[in-house]
Amino acid sequence: MTVLPSVIQSIGGTPLVELARIRDTLGLDGRLLAKLDYLNPGLSKKDRAAQAIIEAARKSGDLSDGQTVVELTSGNMGTGLAIVCAVLGHPFVAIMSTGNSEERARMMRALGAEVVLVPQAEGAKPGEVSGADLALVESEARRITRARGAFRADQFVRAGNPEAHATGTAPEIWEQSSHAVTAFCDFIGSGGTVGGAARFFAPLGVRCYAVRPDRTDHPIQGGGYEMPDLVHLKDTDLAGDVTVSGTEAAEHARLLARCEGIFGGYSAGANLAAAIHLLQGPEQGGCVAFVICDSGLKYLSTDLWEA
Repeated sequence: MTVLPSVIQSIGGTPLVELARIRDTLGLDGRLLAKLDYLNPGLSKKDRAAQAIIEAARKSGDLSDGQTVVELTSGNMGTGLAIVCAVLGHPFVAIMSTGNSEERARMMRALGAEVVLVPQAEGAKPGEVSGADLALVESEARRITRARGAFRADQFVRAGNPEAHATGTAPEIWEQSSHAVTAFCDFIGSGGTVGGAARFFAPLGVRCYAVRPDRTDHPIQGGGYEMPDLVHLKDTDLAGDVTVSGTEAAEHARLLARCEGIFGGYSAGANLAAAIHLLQGPEQGGCVAFVICDSGLKYLSTDLWEA
């Protein structure tokens, strides 16, 4: 243990935990391994991508000292960027839909970010961000980037996003599991996590699955936007998709908390549900790993914890 020069150096290296209690409760044939990325300083896996994108841009000269950074976010990427930008001296503007939970905006503001909230599209359901909502946020992000001469972090395009998981998340899981992992799954947002993980895992014979919602209006924040051309999944060697419902995601997030003491959000529940489906199907008898994407603390204003 050493003294770190900043909180940025604490990103990554998160624990991998076996969910033996859930396995035994459900009578599953195989192993469930949860990568606790909600223990990153910004309480989500997105800290990894935020660090990689900003550091690469500074190194290449695309981001100048003191230049403003702008990003579209559901709140997790924005929180990671707020942390990294605070340490490295960049003003940060987060553009977010009002359909996301209010805790995320509060956390970003507490970290010094300017948060611009974009009203949802007509007819949208509060608490459920659709593709139409995301398009409105994208338009505002582009406008502000131009107006301020800012650097757009653009997690949907920047190579640092999947690279963070190809060189960090996946190798960590592989080593921590003593090379026992046979499959990996992750809920699709930008596609960076599963796309990057697949780059590392596929050559090792580990099958990677994309987790998707069963409908467009769902409470799983940070993904499921029905975007057909995700750059980070182009030419990615995926074994297939696993579909989960919003109800399943919520139920399994609660199961994680009550059975394993892991306080994750909706996407963590979606990943657990998908991993269970895999052990009950094509990955029976195997070892399925997944990420606890963010903390349940970011959903206290939602109905996730009311049941």
